Amino acid sequence: MSETSSAPPAAGRRLAVDLALYTVARLGLVVVLTALIVGITHLFGVAVPLIVALLFAVLLALPLSMVLFRSLRARVNESIARVDERRRHDKADLRAKLRGEGPPA
Repeated sequence: MSETSSAPPAAGRRLAVDLALYTVARLGLVVVLTALIVGITHLFGVAVPLIVALLFAVLLALPLSMVLFRSLRARVNESIARVDERRRHDKADLRAKLRGEGPPA
């Protein structure tokens, strides 16, 4: 294997970690919002089915996660950009090798 093939797994691992953190944060937000909705409605003596509270929590979590987890989302976007750049470079390198040329500068 060449030296350039050692970088993609590191970038891919970084993307996986960032994406996992962002996903866990968003799911946690949904759980917290669901608990808040159920708790608050229980205080007012209103019985809200769990599925209804969960649906409202998902709807509320969509815009809130955009604001609350801005830095996590930015890290995911940067990781995706690194992986894409690496793929473009590897693709150009492979095409150059197939044409019989040296690797692009």
